[in-house]
Amino acid sequence: MSIVPTDVPMTSGLLERVALQLTEAYPGITSRVLTSSAFGRPVLHLTLGQGERQVLYTAAHHANEWITATLLLKFAEDLAQAAAQGGRLFGVEAKNILNAATVHLVPMVDPDGVDLVTGAISPGTPEYETAQMIAGDFPGIPFPDGWKANLLGVDLNLQYPAGWLQARQIKFAQGFNRPAPRDFVGRAPLSQRESFALARLTRELDPALMLAYHTQGRVIYWQFQDYEVPGAQAYAREFARLSGYDLGEPAYASSFAGFKDWFIQRFRRPGFTVEAGQGENPLPIAQFDEIYRDNLGILVTGATGLPGNPQESAE
Repeated sequence: MSIVPTDVPMTSGLLERVALQLTEAYPGITSRVLTSSAFGRPVLHLTLGQGERQVLYTAAHHANEWITATLLLKFAEDLAQAAAQGGRLFGVEAKNILNAATVHLVPMVDPDGVDLVTGAISPGTPEYETAQMIAGDFPGIPFPDGWKANLLGVDLNLQYPAGWLQARQIKFAQGFNRPAPRDFVGRAPLSQRESFALARLTRELDPALMLAYHTQGRVIYWQFQDYEVPGAQAYAREFARLSGYDLGEPAYASSFAGFKDWFIQRFRRPGFTVEAGQGENPLPIAQFDEIYRDNLGILVTGATGLPGNPQESAE
């Protein structure tokens, strides 16, 4: 029987319960609180595997992209279950994956915002009214479905010190110069608990590869400015082949201060933003099975690595 529900919206409370059940069912999965949000919700960090290769998979950086949290949780469950049963995942011996890699998951970077969009925060509560007041200044953005930020009105994927000043200039010019449902960069890079903790974890892990899951568009972004990252193009092409997604270059207005951007700049290693699914955010949970099928190959290959150690080979 599956632990991870794939037919209901993923909330922060549900994620906590699922994480506890996963750790009880599979001793190889560990869970800890990476940090707490401004409103006290935990940002969880799950780990499985004991291999030398460290990989970091992150999701739900944006509130209305909560379906990506379910994606990472389901991957963790399927990988642990396959290993326990001596089986395979995406054609690869699960035990071999866990012996080769240590997989780190931060499935919900923005638990406050996710709970707003999924309805876990009820109208009339102080949290809801705080968000509603912020949204009132931006009537063109649907509320709460259009909400991407945390509940302080800061876009957590515009918080990283990789072109943050450029992002600030761009977003301020677009009118996002104060707390907003999306696109407000905050008062300084890494000024939010969630982004600060994720950057700290990344520095501690020093991962070989990073995935940042978003929705939507069925596209993979793998570059930041002119930085040369050995092996990145090989991974990008393979991820595109496995998923059927396109490879893309973000528009200039969206090219700075993201987690992927900072990872590439800071570590010079393959980092990817994967825009899963198709449609209008928040994507319906009915799309989950397709998203999972499309991305399972990416998740497995990211952990195992490509043949020939492409990180050290020429493009």
